[in-house]
Amino acid sequence: MADSKFRGTGVALITPFRSDNSIDFAALEKLIHFNIDNGVNYFVSLGTTGETATLNKKEREEVWKLTVKTVNGKVPLIAGIGGNNTAELLDTISGFHDNGFDAILSVSPYYNKPMQEGIYRHYMALAEVSRLPIILYNVPGRTSSNMTAETTIRLAKANERIIGMKEASGNFSQCMHIIKEKPAGFLVISGDDIITLPMIAFGMDGVISVIAQAFPKIFSTMVQQALQGNFNEAQKHHYQLLDFMEWFFAEGSPGGVKSALNTLGICENIVRLPLVPVDEPLHQKIAAGIKSIVA
Repeated sequence: MADSKFRGTGVALITPFRSDNSIDFAALEKLIHFNIDNGVNYFVSLGTTGETATLNKKEREEVWKLTVKTVNGKVPLIAGIGGNNTAELLDTISGFHDNGFDAILSVSPYYNKPMQEGIYRHYMALAEVSRLPIILYNVPGRTSSNMTAETTIRLAKANERIIGMKEASGNFSQCMHIIKEKPAGFLVISGDDIITLPMIAFGMDGVISVIAQAFPKIFSTMVQQALQGNFNEAQKHHYQLLDFMEWFFAEGSPGGVKSALNTLGICENIVRLPLVPVDEPLHQKIAAGIKSIVA
């Protein structure tokens, strides 16, 4: 059912901006090359971390086009396409120009707070029209609606086009039930950087990460060591990045990782409203932490 190319470290790419709020495509190219050169396994383009909610249709299409061109088939690509208007989303997915993309990551409907049956029918409708495999995305902290283990397993068994789940509920019991009951080959992917290590120990297949794009080599090594069962080695890298995993989300995401990427010389420290950059004390703390690692 699933494809092992989505096992390991996926990076949820930011969208870099210039000071005038336009998209910095040169910085995006630089970020992609930096991550490919340092061992990440695949990318998610225009998920939550990409500030997709603040991009218009033309900008989204330009980001996808540039990402496909820059990656040039070196690693797999997932497009983030989600929403809370099922009918509109069906039009978007059925018309999606999928050249260069390998799957779609679609967040569970937000704001509407649907019942489990509504979530089930929503994803089944998407799977019927999509030409690409679909990865479910459960992130109750953003959607205000949890997709239960029962609903996830029901979807996993109902349509072979649904190949996996990005699980960001932080609910260990729920995650373990999904892993225990899922059909063979169905991917279960961590959506929380800070608990990726224990989640892999439970049986997850890797992570779609925010922090990895700033520390691709360290984080990817941690994930690979964990997947190989070398948990003592994986722990060393986990604790090396522990403070960053807290700092990056202390004032919302992607503000923290953009602060780090600014220190690394990859992009400007700009987010679009209604988000704002991290405050100066946190920016300086992140910068000092980076200098201690690269020193």
